Amino acid sequence: MSTYFPKGLDKIARKWFVVDATGLPVGRLSTVVADVLSGKSKPTWTPFLDMGDHVVVINAAKCVFTGKKSTTKMYRRTTTQPGSMVEVRADIMKKTFPSRIIESAVKGMLPKGPLGRAMYRKLKVYEGAEHQHASQQPEPMTIKL
Repeated sequence: MSTYFPKGLDKIARKWFVVDATGLPVGRLSTVVADVLSGKSKPTWTPFLDMGDHVVVINAAKCVFTGKKSTTKMYRRTTTQPGSMVEVRADIMKKTFPSRIIESAVKGMLPKGPLGRAMYRKLKVYEGAEHQHASQQPEPMTIKL
């Protein structure tokens, strides 16, 4: 029995999925989205190729944190200048930039390097229910808790 190996990237059929983040925990949502972006849910998955699909996440402002993460979790960023690190609590980040919460969680679950960056480009996150990708006819994807 031989192992399947894709013969080229031009034959990969990519689908579009839309996920409603209302009431979903950030971590559980991010793991499912990262698996779809990397293509691990497909039987033709290859570890060193970008086999994944596109994912549109809507209602990012309505995702939830479990436990005390909303007050204890910190998001850090820096401009690489000495003393420029800024720490923001998760509840404040959710009020100001809710899409960055899901983006950073998914980005941390993808591989590092050029392959991970190619997978990350297929993620689209929106704060509300409106998105610009209706012409791609995304299929709704449900995430079970």
